[in-house]
Amino acid sequence: MASKSSANKAGYRKGDFVVYPTHGVGKVLGIEDQEIAGQKLELIIIEFDKDRMTLRVPVAKADQSGLRKLSSPDQMKTALKTLKGKSRVRRTMWSRRAQEYEAKINSGDPVAIAEVVRDLFRNANQPDQSYSERQLYQAALDRLAREFAAVEAIDETSAADRLEQMLQKAAA
Repeated sequence: MASKSSANKAGYRKGDFVVYPTHGVGKVLGIEDQEIAGQKLELIIIEFDKDRMTLRVPVAKADQSGLRKLSSPDQMKTALKTLKGKSRVRRTMWSRRAQEYEAKINSGDPVAIAEVVRDLFRNANQPDQSYSERQLYQAALDRLAREFAAVEAIDETSAADRLEQMLQKAAA
């Protein structure tokens, strides 16, 4: 097991919520030393409860991998402001837009994810979405809701409901 000093050096401590770009919000279980292929590595152990997955990220590669601390309340406010903004759907082929949306979701940036949620949101009076649009919308909403829930210390369902209420008010 790692000592307290290594947790401080890594900048992450047991119990911290963190965001890994392609997996969203996880919780640091601890920092430990392991030997892999003859190399001694200090690893941040992160649990993604929703995906029933544990990820081990080398401390030395944490920044490079895009691992970051949870958004601050101010950063989340910026994302929510983006969410309430005017939808900007470009008139390019869906396959290209879908790739761009996927890249934004996997960036881990709450503002970019909020853009995807905003752009793919459909109100009751708007045309139906295709299956792939609904899938991307749901993936983006889930990812944003997880981080919003962790920042606000509420459950994910309440967070998703609040985000959708904001979208409906903005579209009204």
